Amino acid sequence: MPKPLPPDPKTDALRQRASLNPHPERVRDKLFVEHDFFDARDLLQVKYEMVRRVEMEGWAVTSVAATFGVSRLFFYHAQAALRQQGLPGLLSKKRGPRSGHKLSEEVVDFLERVRAEDASLGSRPLVDRVQKHFGIKVHPRSIERALRRRKKKRL
Repeated sequence: MPKPLPPDPKTDALRQRASLNPHPERVRDKLFVEHDFFDARDLLQVKYEMVRRVEMEGWAVTSVAATFGVSRLFFYHAQAALRQQGLPGLLSKKRGPRSGHKLSEEVVDFLERVRAEDASLGSRPLVDRVQKHFGIKVHPRSIERALRRRKKKRL
């Protein structure tokens, strides 16, 4: 069995910042192949160079996408992000909701009032109460977490 490679600090840093290219082996651009400064693992650098090639050197989008191992749609997203937000726009963003968006303060206040009236109510009956009162579906675990967070805030 081969010995595992020692951890690479740059790879770890790129992974932590969601900037690790999942397919660096697909990048066949001459600069990334021939020069150490250009790192195909760095997705931010790959996106920037890709857009720069089209914008500054006049490469065709299809050629750039093939050379950098991405789809044309990926290229167009990177190009739009760079135009609208500058370099920070090229940083990957976490997908999905950023917080318990359904369980607003108002909903958690409601849950606490209902629980205060009947402490025996578990999270499943509370799901039904929220559905009837607010018209939103929530998972029982989401209710449990929201109530636990609120309780921790008060302590």
